[in-house]
Amino acid sequence: MKRRIILTGLGATGLVLGGGVVLQPWQSRQSPLVPAGAVGAQEAGGAPLVEEIAKGDPDAPVTVIEYASFTCPHCARFHEEVFPLIEENYVEPGHVRFVYREVYFDRPGLWAAMVARCAGPDRYFAVVDRIYETQHDWVQGAPAAIAENLRRIGRSVGLSEGELDQCLTDGAMAQAMVATYEEQAAEHNISGTPSFVIDGELYSNMSYAQFAEILDERIAAAEG
Repeated sequence: MKRRIILTGLGATGLVLGGGVVLQPWQSRQSPLVPAGAVGAQEAGGAPLVEEIAKGDPDAPVTVIEYASFTCPHCARFHEEVFPLIEENYVEPGHVRFVYREVYFDRPGLWAAMVARCAGPDRYFAVVDRIYETQHDWVQGAPAAIAENLRRIGRSVGLSEGELDQCLTDGAMAQAMVATYEEQAAEHNISGTPSFVIDGELYSNMSYAQFAEILDERIAAAEG
């Protein structure tokens, strides 16, 4: 999926969710995705802005990084059809560490990621599964309707209204997430989703058979 970055806009004061303002419009000379202040925090040498999300053994011989947008239909298809096989045959046996990195091509994709992170690391992928399974439904409608659809997904995994309010109005967290995305995407030259970095090499979307061939070669090389 390749789309023009349009995180700015939606009014002068951001979108109201549950009585709170989620995001203020962001401006940057470099990119509309980078919030003012967040880049400076990185340049100051601070800790990583957001937690890395991953499955599998940290010491696995092969590392796969997926870059995906929650509003990308191709990403949803990958997670429904291909990723379960990769998880079963490579991640769970300890051959592959699979890192999931969110891409924000639009505000709904960012809001979905905020809900997933609100659930915490133990429930993050449960939210991811529901987001992708119901993608066609929750992306429909006006911004307020999309926001309520995402809140409904959050409630389905046990998040309270208070937790959702707190997460979805956390502008500092949103800024950190966007700044982290910008830095990581620039590092790997990400222009579309889903994209995959396998042991440092960039690949576009693939079938399971193509994935398995590459992973088998990498694992054999690493373990040989």
